[in-house]
Amino acid sequence: MTMVARPHAGMSRRVGRVVVTLALLALFTAGIVALMLALAGAFQPKVKVRPSPAEAQGPAVPSERDVGVVKRIRQPRRESAVGTIRAIYEAVVASKILARVEEVRVKAGQDVKQGEVLVVLDKADLKSRMEQALAAETAARAKYDQAEIDLGRARRLRTRESITQSELDQAETAMRTTKAELERARRGVEESRIVESYATIRAPISGRVIDKKVNAGDTVAPGQTMVMMYDPSRMQMVATVRESLALQLKVGQQLPARLDTLGYDCHATVSEIVPEAQAESRSFQVKVTGPCPTGVYSGMFGRIFIPLEDEDVLVVPPEAVRRVGQLAEVDVVEKGGIQRRAVQLGRTLDEGCEVLSGLSEGERVVLPRGTGAAPAGGRS
Repeated sequence: MTMVARPHAGMSRRVGRVVVTLALLALFTAGIVALMLALAGAFQPKVKVRPSPAEAQGPAVPSERDVGVVKRIRQPRRESAVGTIRAIYEAVVASKILARVEEVRVKAGQDVKQGEVLVVLDKADLKSRMEQALAAETAARAKYDQAEIDLGRARRLRTRESITQSELDQAETAMRTTKAELERARRGVEESRIVESYATIRAPISGRVIDKKVNAGDTVAPGQTMVMMYDPSRMQMVATVRESLALQLKVGQQLPARLDTLGYDCHATVSEIVPEAQAESRSFQVKVTGPCPTGVYSGMFGRIFIPLEDEDVLVVPPEAVRRVGQLAEVDVVEKGGIQRRAVQLGRTLDEGCEVLSGLSEGERVVLPRGTGAAPAGGRS
C-alpha cells in the first residue's frame, strides 16, 4: 500500500503570502517605470512644432534714432607716474644735550608758529654751570682791573726812573694776560647761556606737527628726535618716472596732476628733477609743485600725467553696453537683424567707452531704452 504525504496547512499559508508579496512588488515596479516614461514624454506624440513667422524673422531692426555708431577718434595719449605728497620744508627737531624731559607742549596735528616752545628740558645743572661761568668772569674782571692799576703805577714810576724797564714790561705783560683771561671768561658765560637755551626747544619754522617722539619724564640724548613738523603751505609731489620719459621733462614744464583720494585735478609745475637714476627701477625722481587744496597731508597718494604722441581710439556709446557679470556685451545691427556680441572695453572717455576688441569702426549698435542699459568701463 502506497503512502502519500500531504503538505502541512501552515506551509501552504506561507507560500501564499510570498506569492502575494511578489505580485505587489511587480505591480509597484511597473508603476514606477510607467511614471518615469510619462515624465520623459514617451507617451507624447512626436510632432515637430514650427516657429511662428515673427520668430522665424528674428529680432526686429531698430530705428535710426535707437542706433549708435562705433567711431574712431584722435585721443591725446599720456602715461601716469605715481607719486607721494611731501612738504618742501620739513623739520626734524632733535635734542642737543643729555637731559630729562620736563614738559611737552605740542601734539600731533597742532599748528605752531616759528619760535614757539615745543619741549622743555631739565636745566638745573645748566644753571649751575652758568653761575660758575659768571663767577669766573667776575674774578677775571677783578684781576684785569688790578693789572690796569699796576700798569698805570709802573708807567709813572718809570718816568721818574724809579723802576727798571724790565719791571714795566712785566706790568704790561700782566695787563695783557688778565685781559685775555677776562675775554675767555666772557666767552664762557656766552657758551653757558647758549647751552642753557638748548633746554628750551623752539619751533624752527611755522608749520604743523607731524608727531612727537618723547613724553614728560623721558631722558633724551644728543641727536635724539623729539618732534617732526612740516610747512603745510608749501607742498610738492615726488613722483617716480621711468628714465626714458624723465629725460624728456624740463624744469618749469606744466603737467596734469591728480589726487585720487580728494578727486582733485590740477596742473603742476616741474620744480626739480633729481639727477640720479634709481638702479633698481631705472627711474628718476621728479618733483612737481602746484596749487595745494585743503585737506592735503604729507604722505598722500597722487599721480602726474606725462603727455605722449596722440593715438587712434575706437569708442562706442556707453548706453549701448550691458554688463553680464564680468562680461560686457553690445547688440550689433548686421544683415537685417541684431547680433549680440561680447566686447572688451578700456577707458571711459568723454566721447564714449574705449573698445579694445570685438567691434570695428563704422559698425552700428543698438541703444536700448529704459533702465536695462548701464554704462560700463572704468576711467583711466
